[in-house]
Amino acid sequence: MSDRTAAAGARVEAYATALLEVARAEGTLGEVEDELFRFARAVEGNDALRLALTDQALPVERRIAVVEELLEAKALRTTVALASLLVGAGRAGDMSAIIERFVEKAAAERAHEVAEVRSAIPLDEGQRRRLAEALSAATGKQVEVVLVVDPKVMGGLVARIGDTVIDGTVSHRLEQLKERT
Repeated sequence: MSDRTAAAGARVEAYATALLEVARAEGTLGEVEDELFRFARAVEGNDALRLALTDQALPVERRIAVVEELLEAKALRTTVALASLLVGAGRAGDMSAIIERFVEKAAAERAHEVAEVRSAIPLDEGQRRRLAEALSAATGKQVEVVLVVDPKVMGGLVARIGDTVIDGTVSHRLEQLKERT
């Protein structure tokens, strides 16, 4: 591993730890974890947004204003402040890695695995709980569900727990049926 790679990894780890400490101190760890995870996915999935947040030619105040405009009515103040901190510190390019590590650390702190579940529709709390129980039974691990609403999922769910992918989508089932015939 090069010194540059090691430094980048240490930087990601330091920021993730800082996010964890702030969210824990504010007493909003679960909510901040979920909101930051969704924000990072939104940034990853939108080239224009990602470019705006990483464009060093834009004044830092403008980049932070973009974060605030996007999150202000939809997220806790702590989430907005932490996302703004990352952008203001010039870490928007590392945001996904930092937040992914933050989510891992938060889950480890609770002795849980994180399951990224993609669904075409939002799930209510009861559905999330039952899904977490089913995934826990299937994997033998205590699982916490982080939901990503993804219209590309036509029906059913796709769950990723570490390297394990459980594809229960309608399109996957149809593919399996095609292969059998």
